[in-house]
Amino acid sequence: MRVALSSQDQNDQAIKSVKASLDGHGIDSYLFTNKSIVKDADCVIVTGGDRGVRNYFHRVLDSAIPVLGINESESSGFLAQIDLREFSSFVKRLKSGDFTIEQVPRIGIKIDGKNVYPALNDVAIFSSKSAMLMEHVLRVNGEEIWHDSSDGVIISTPIGSSAYSMSAGGPVIFQDSKVFGIVSVNSLDVTRRPLVVSEDSFIEIDGISSKLRCEAILDGKDRFKVDNLVTCTKFTQPANIIRMKKDSTAVSALAKKVKLAEDLLNMPPSSKLLLKTLEYEGSLTQKELSTKTLLPDRTVRLALRHLLEKGYVKKRVSLRDTRQRIYEIPK
Repeated sequence: MRVALSSQDQNDQAIKSVKASLDGHGIDSYLFTNKSIVKDADCVIVTGGDRGVRNYFHRVLDSAIPVLGINESESSGFLAQIDLREFSSFVKRLKSGDFTIEQVPRIGIKIDGKNVYPALNDVAIFSSKSAMLMEHVLRVNGEEIWHDSSDGVIISTPIGSSAYSMSAGGPVIFQDSKVFGIVSVNSLDVTRRPLVVSEDSFIEIDGISSKLRCEAILDGKDRFKVDNLVTCTKFTQPANIIRMKKDSTAVSALAKKVKLAEDLLNMPPSSKLLLKTLEYEGSLTQKELSTKTLLPDRTVRLALRHLLEKGYVKKRVSLRDTRQRIYEIPK
């Protein structure tokens, strides 16, 4: 058996720990970098949790080699089930092929006629400024479904349905369902409801306009300017994910969301606002949170402490300035 190891950082201690476990079981492995090509490998091991797995599939488009994601935190992910501390206990099973491979669909996306990388979770189309209405037309397989004004639109895969889409009122979609979800976020039309369409559908978000420029946000990471049109289809090559545990990601995601909903009832308004801001904007510093929410610095500091204690927000050191702390929602 030969294993390719993928990490954003060649000095990553997690990938060194994984390699040591593989070496100890006589498994040949080599480091795969952003500039190299995966070849002659039976599987790929990716560190960095769910985010690391998504980043891997953003740059590797057509590989059918299955991927095992390793989580370095205490909580398990949806794409990366195995915790780094327990990896050594799974190596024998990996070597003997005692695992299943789940084919996770990806969304193929064109923005104004140009291809971008496929999304594993979702593509969200919004105005570049929060809470600014965006007008758009939704067509599925050439048929107009609605002409709407809302905060934005989210198209999600089953595995992405328990993320941003669910927070915006979309349905939880079980992993073996061959469908995509479509949610118009905070529509002016109170009768507007989320849609579930076949994964073979041709989805068009057309006539996109707002007072400010509009953007397509892929997997909560990269933003692309949109002039008029975003089209979504099922990407040809799914992401092949190695599963070594039997827990249902959809059910566990729902349980987590239910607990969050219960906690939200007793959560201070400032904490709710910060949580929603981080969910929409992505990683931010404390100063940026104060600027975007217009809350006093002391209020932001206390709200962040509350969210950190509950585990709904985590902080990390900024790579650009080690004196800065970045706050984000764990993936």
